[in-house]
Amino acid sequence: MAERSTAAVDVADNGGEEPPAAEAAQVTADGLDTQDGRAADGPMPEKDADRVGAAPAAAPELHSGHKLARRYRLEECVTRLDGFSSWRAMDEKLRRAVGVHLLPADHARARAVLAAARSSALLGDPRFVQVLDAVEENDLVYVVHEWLPDATELTAVLAAGPMEPHEAYQLVSQVSQAMTAAHREGLAHLRLTPSAILRTSSGQYRIRGLAVNAALRGITSETPQRADTEAIGALLYAALTQRWPYENDAYGLTGLPKGVGLVAPDQVRAGVHRGLGELAMRALANDGATASRQEPACTTPEELSKAVAAMPRIRPPEPTFTAPPEYQHTTYQQGSYGRPAAPGMPTVQTISAVPPPPLQSRTGRALKWGVAALLIAALGLGSWQLADTLLDRGNQGSNGGNQTPHTKGDDTPVKTEPVLHPVAGAREYSVDDKDQDPDGVKNTFDGDATTYWRTKSFRDGPEMKADYKAGVGIVYDLGSEQEVKAASIALRYAGDHSTVTLYAADSLSPSAKIGSMPKIATAKTSDSSLDLTADNAVKTRYVLVWITAMPYAGTDTYSGAGYKQAITDVKFTG
Repeated sequence: MAERSTAAVDVADNGGEEPPAAEAAQVTADGLDTQDGRAADGPMPEKDADRVGAAPAAAPELHSGHKLARRYRLEECVTRLDGFSSWRAMDEKLRRAVGVHLLPADHARARAVLAAARSSALLGDPRFVQVLDAVEENDLVYVVHEWLPDATELTAVLAAGPMEPHEAYQLVSQVSQAMTAAHREGLAHLRLTPSAILRTSSGQYRIRGLAVNAALRGITSETPQRADTEAIGALLYAALTQRWPYENDAYGLTGLPKGVGLVAPDQVRAGVHRGLGELAMRALANDGATASRQEPACTTPEELSKAVAAMPRIRPPEPTFTAPPEYQHTTYQQGSYGRPAAPGMPTVQTISAVPPPPLQSRTGRALKWGVAALLIAALGLGSWQLADTLLDRGNQGSNGGNQTPHTKGDDTPVKTEPVLHPVAGAREYSVDDKDQDPDGVKNTFDGDATTYWRTKSFRDGPEMKADYKAGVGIVYDLGSEQEVKAASIALRYAGDHSTVTLYAADSLSPSAKIGSMPKIATAKTSDSSLDLTADNAVKTRYVLVWITAMPYAGTDTYSGAGYKQAITDVKFTG
């Protein structure tokens, strides 16, 4: 299975046109809206930036397996938009995954894209996703860039909730410093959205699409430093509040209420770090907001970077430790001994126990001898019974007789381990005959955690809308009728939240409606794994795994950002 990652999606999916009306709820696997082919993410304000140049109607018609420069083999088309296309490819020389942007050599923006890519490659700053090659060949212009399978798009990070102050501090600090270095070399981004920011597994932030993203979309600005500074302010505002600081919803975030203007972050969400909130307003002052009373607005990334450095450093939260249990005395003096009485409670007087005197009297000596005689008699009787038993077993062994099996000395039943029911087959189930990923069903029980069955991306969630699509799922065939007690399901996306229900079905293509099927168990989770356990085992051959709620996730190689889920592994036990 080719490697996949939210972080690896090309910059072509980072934004574009105004999103369609609310009724167009479904997003196709290539990240484009189902009605008119426009990008599924929201708009980035372009008050200081303008689009230039008309684009051809279609991107180059290439296919998987096509090889560029006898080296870069195209494997999967990520986006086809605005006259260009973006691909996941394989560098066969270095045997690594790369990303490729393709557009015709006669495209109105081809020369600008080549110039932007080559300038970005010369920067060589590791805080940016690196451009590896920029070539014009055979009537094509293509730009090759890094592919980061271990990074997460900021869109997906924000979908899980607002950032902690330390994380937000790291975000604005690293991004502003990186853009300061880029502007010193005369390079601007102009499309600095949550989709352009990647967080690596080590906690570092990297920026993709420097100069190239704007060139692909024909975006220019007379005040590039001010535009990028305001964009960083919008990122910080979103990190603190989980809201987009403009009226329109964008990048999976809800916009501000219409007509109220730009309000301070601490008026949107309680508990926002005051210093970071003021910093966001100082960067966003370029859009007409009122800056901090004491401090001027930041109009360049360098000014913003210096303002961040001047703040008291925000340290990461202290790890929490569970207090050990209180020490318990183990002698007969346990209780209130040595402990102060609780306020308002009467004081308990502890009386020390005095050991009894030894048996020194005539009666005492007789009693000791009597006990000793009983013990000797008991030991003799026990030894005789043990010897008799060993002799009997020896005789039975020599005569070839059957030996009596050992049994437990109590009546405690032996706990049996759950029985794993192997899956003989499966089929996708849909009440409206609109398939999600029929070919991927087999990946849910192949024992490979890297393969999966996926749903499409939906605009509404987490709960699925019954009037549009009540749910999605898979029916599994256990080969024969089995007692199903529990199921373990490994999911691809974590977040708020996934709801899964197990039903006993009558076949791989159930004729009964969901409401009339016997329910086995249901569960809800925000993690990437889910365990369902029934109160009583249900006997059935076919089990329907039915998903009715899915978390928000960012753009990946199959679909755009939205509410979606994927199953990597399913196990049934009884």
